[in-house]
Amino acid sequence: MNVVIVSGIWPPDVGGPASHAPELAQFLLDRGHAVEVVTTADAAPASQAYQVRWVSRALPRGVRHARVITVIRDRAAHADVVYATSMLGRASLAAALARRPVVVKLVADEAYERAQRLGLFDGDLDEFQRFRGGARVRLLRQARDRALVRVDALVCPSAYLATRAVAWGLDEERVTIVPNAAPPLPALPEREEARARLEIGGPTLAFAGRITRQKALEVAFDALARVEGVSLLVAGDGPDLPDVRRDATERGLDGRVRFLGPLGREDVLTLFRAADASLLTSSWENFPHTVVEALAVGTPVIATAVGGVPELVRDGENGLLVPAGDAEALAAAIRRVVVDPALRDRLAASAAPSVAHLQPERVYARLEDILRRAARG
Repeated sequence: MNVVIVSGIWPPDVGGPASHAPELAQFLLDRGHAVEVVTTADAAPASQAYQVRWVSRALPRGVRHARVITVIRDRAAHADVVYATSMLGRASLAAALARRPVVVKLVADEAYERAQRLGLFDGDLDEFQRFRGGARVRLLRQARDRALVRVDALVCPSAYLATRAVAWGLDEERVTIVPNAAPPLPALPEREEARARLEIGGPTLAFAGRITRQKALEVAFDALARVEGVSLLVAGDGPDLPDVRRDATERGLDGRVRFLGPLGREDVLTLFRAADASLLTSSWENFPHTVVEALAVGTPVIATAVGGVPELVRDGENGLLVPAGDAEALAAAIRRVVVDPALRDRLAASAAPSVAHLQPERVYARLEDILRRAARG
C-alpha cells in the first residue's frame, strides 16, 4: 500500500499531529508500506527514511494553500490512499482531484476554531454547536461540511468528537473512534533524577503543548496565584506565547512560572516524569496527546473536564477534573495533590495502567486496517 500522510505541523513543531504523523509514518514503513509526507514548515524538515515534502509557511496564505493542494494532488496520483491529520479541506479536495480515497483524522471543529480566530464567537465548543451565527459562521460550517462529505473514512480520537461529527450530518458508518496512542517510552530517568536535571525543588506542575488561546493558561496562572509554594514549568511554543509570558509577569509569577521553550518528545516525557502533576486548563480538548504522555510515565493529571478529557482522566483515579474556567476549583485540586502525598502516590500508581491499552502497535494497526479498507474501496 502506498500512503500519503498530510500534516500541517511536523517536528520540530510542537503539537499532537507533529507527534502522531511521524509515528504512524514509521509504523507503516516498518510494515512494508510505501510512505510519503506532505507538510508545511518554516525550514526544511530533518531527513527521514521516507520522503517529506514541505511547503514553506513564508508563502502568502492563499499561495501556500494552493501549493499544498497541488503537492498533495500530485503525490496522491501515485498513491493508494491519503491520510490527513490536519489541513482537512485542502487534503480532501486534493484527493478528490487525484481521484483517490482519503481518510481523515478529525482533531477539531474547524468551523469553531476559525470563528474564534475571526472574533465571530467567544464561547466553548458545545456552545458553538447551538450558536446560529450570521452569514460568515454559516459559510465556515458549510466549508467544514463540504470537506467532510468527500471523506471516505473519518477517524476520531474521542467519542466526544465522533458524536459531534455525526451531528453535523456525517454517515455514522464512516466514523471510527481510534484513541491517540501512548508514546513509546525511552529509558527515562527516575523521578528524583529528572527533578534534579530540571532544578526542581518544591511542588511543581508541568504543562507541555502548543501555546494558544484554547489552552487557557491564564486560568492556570490565576489558580497558581492562590496556592503558595507551587511552581509551574511551561514547555512549548505557539502564537500566544508572548501574551502568556506577559500575563505571568503581570501577575507577579516570574519566580514561579518557568518557560522552557519547545522540547523534543523525550524531554517532554522527562518533564512529566519530574512533575508532581501535569496541568491542562484548556477551554476544550479532543483526546490530548500530552495527557496520554503524562499518564504513560506515571504522572497524574489535573485537567478541565472538557471534550474527550474525561475519557482519559478519571477523577480521583488517575487524576483530578475541574470545570473549565474555574480558577478556584483548579487551585483546590492543586492543593489536594501537593499537600496530600498519599493521594498523589495513589493517582500516580494508576496513571500508567490507565493508558496501557493505548500501546502504539495496537492503535496504529487499527489505522493501518482502516487505510487498507479505504484503499480497496
